[in-house]
Amino acid sequence: MNKILILANSASGLYDFRNELILELLKVYEVHISLPDKEKVPQFAEEGCSVYHTAIDRRGVNPARDLKLLCSYWKLIRHIKPMIVLTYTIKPNIYGNICCRLQRVPYIANITGLGSAFENGGAIQKIVTILYRVALKNAACIFFQNQGNQKIFAQFHIHGKKSRLVSGSGVNLDRHCVQEYPLEEERMIFLYVGRIMQEKGIDELLYTAEAIHKEYPKVLFQLVGNYEENYKEKIARAQASGALQLVGYQRNITPFYQKASAVLMPSYHEGMSNVILEAAASGRPVLATDIPGCQEGFEDGVTGFGFPPKDWEALYNAVVRFIKLPYAERVQMGRRAREKMEREFDRRKVVQAYLEEIQGAGKEYT
Repeated sequence: MNKILILANSASGLYDFRNELILELLKVYEVHISLPDKEKVPQFAEEGCSVYHTAIDRRGVNPARDLKLLCSYWKLIRHIKPMIVLTYTIKPNIYGNICCRLQRVPYIANITGLGSAFENGGAIQKIVTILYRVALKNAACIFFQNQGNQKIFAQFHIHGKKSRLVSGSGVNLDRHCVQEYPLEEERMIFLYVGRIMQEKGIDELLYTAEAIHKEYPKVLFQLVGNYEENYKEKIARAQASGALQLVGYQRNITPFYQKASAVLMPSYHEGMSNVILEAAASGRPVLATDIPGCQEGFEDGVTGFGFPPKDWEALYNAVVRFIKLPYAERVQMGRRAREKMEREFDRRKVVQAYLEEIQGAGKEYT
């Protein structure tokens, strides 16, 4: 049986958003997965995947560690001898695909977002651009999750043999079914799901939560996620004031979507926000930054409200605008959000796009 190797930087991300693809691949191929963590490994193994541990410094820029990662991928690819390699996120995309190119193994890259190293400019951006050009030159296909990222790669002359735009990872419409909207007399909750870090717009969110609490003391901001930067003291102060509640990481987000009146996503950059897609599929309006990776998942004034990134006043105004909406309009926004997901973001369509490109790339192998 032909082998497929998947290189990723997060077991939970791969399982939560791409397991439907893996299950389809297992019907035809041996599936081998390289991951830096042990989360979800038992589930992958039970399904029939072979899982390998490969250490990745996800956010650091350390040449020695990155060289070690390159060597690890080189050895793994030579050991497995895959028909094709599928990569997700920046370091697997670069170092894994350099190895594939040198070993003449067909590969498909997935741009799940540009990341801070690419977006902040300067010397790091130049280095990343050069590495991307080298790594992706022979990619059988480069998948993009939004047109903004696709255009930026074209501007920087980063090309593979072809590219294809998909609706992020899509959303599993059966798993994220419509939740009954909270009753009018229930406390209004604005939900944030994600990492607690600056690039996710946490500073703007904290300002808004504290300002709203002074004007609308019954409104609650709820944060579900883990710290990735030093926000512990700021979060603690906001909790003490009653402006927000930090829940921490949760395996099952559904109960939180169910209780939320709206979901917030004040991020500075995204590939495609899975949180927006899940929230909308659950029938919840979304208030999000008007950037590629977020703007595709909502319609301003129809399924939610947009606002510029890094703008606390704009986020505050969007929240106030939503609070002032009649209850029936908030419910209707949620209904329309679900309808949009059904029309545009069914995960089954995304899986089919991957299967088509994998089959086409596999012909090079044979």
